Amino acid sequence: MTNTPTHQTRHTVVVPNSIDMVSLLGPGDEHLAMIERGFGCEIHVRGNRITLLGDPGEVALAERLLDELVAIIRTGQGVTPETVERVAAMLRAETTERPADVLSLNILSNRGRSIRPKTLNQKRYVEAIDKHTITFGIGPAGTGKTYLAMAKAVQALQSKQVNRIILSRPAVEAGEKLGFLPGTLSEKIDPYLRPLYDALHDMIDPESIPKLLAAGTIEVAPLAYLRGRSLNDSFIVLDEAQNTTPEQMKMFLTRLGFGSRIVVTGDVTQVDLPSGTTSGLRIVEDILDGVDDLTFVRLTAHDVVRHKLVGRIVEAYDVYDARADQVAPVARPQRRDG
Repeated sequence: MTNTPTHQTRHTVVVPNSIDMVSLLGPGDEHLAMIERGFGCEIHVRGNRITLLGDPGEVALAERLLDELVAIIRTGQGVTPETVERVAAMLRAETTERPADVLSLNILSNRGRSIRPKTLNQKRYVEAIDKHTITFGIGPAGTGKTYLAMAKAVQALQSKQVNRIILSRPAVEAGEKLGFLPGTLSEKIDPYLRPLYDALHDMIDPESIPKLLAAGTIEVAPLAYLRGRSLNDSFIVLDEAQNTTPEQMKMFLTRLGFGSRIVVTGDVTQVDLPSGTTSGLRIVEDILDGVDDLTFVRLTAHDVVRHKLVGRIVEAYDVYDARADQVAPVARPQRRDG
């Protein structure tokens, strides 16, 4: 490695011959252009030799990025522009965990599609589910908190760690008084539970889902339907938990039976409860502080894995809320999910 008179560093990376350069650099060198912009480096490629010229710190990060992309390609995964962005963000966060290890952790595979964490916090969330009987995943929309919890539930069922999966949501918009709604029971609860069914179809062969539902191996039910039950040998996911009252949260957590695991997901900034009603998710961490074998994992706008604009929207709302809290912490209304 030699220093140029302008205090820049020039370094050459030799890519193994087994790595397809198009996969690494992207169609039309798209990934290469992203690295040049992101790290302010000048990059030249000749064969399998990549020469980087720029600030020493940025050149070192760009070299690590290339190493991580090579490691990801070796696992058989494709590299996309989103992959490049996520690896770069993890490297700049200066974590001790390798981005390739995060992005290569396979939770579940179905019909040639793999479900994996896409950010470091998502990996920590998945690992927390493995280590604790009860895990709370708290974060904004699009961070994968419910989707990954359901993937872990399906994984546990397929590996016979549990005998059934129970997926639940509070049907808060109907006050859970479903008898007042028109139609059959299924028609009444479907609007509140449909997102859970949609996720299931990504994870299990669709033709097998009706059989699993009929046998009770998978149960999708409003929260009120769990009252009075003890749920043994089950993987239980409570979604949209910010819309539980403190009493409902206590009821749900005490359904835990032997051999079971619980994941509670929610976004404390998206409460739909009537004005003046306390969210059970907002106070549960204070209540359970010091209790063993449960944990709280927080996901942020940086963990949003939907369209990149979603992450920016979440961040913008966070900034607005922080500003509003300083001006009028009491009068500000609660946000609703649009």
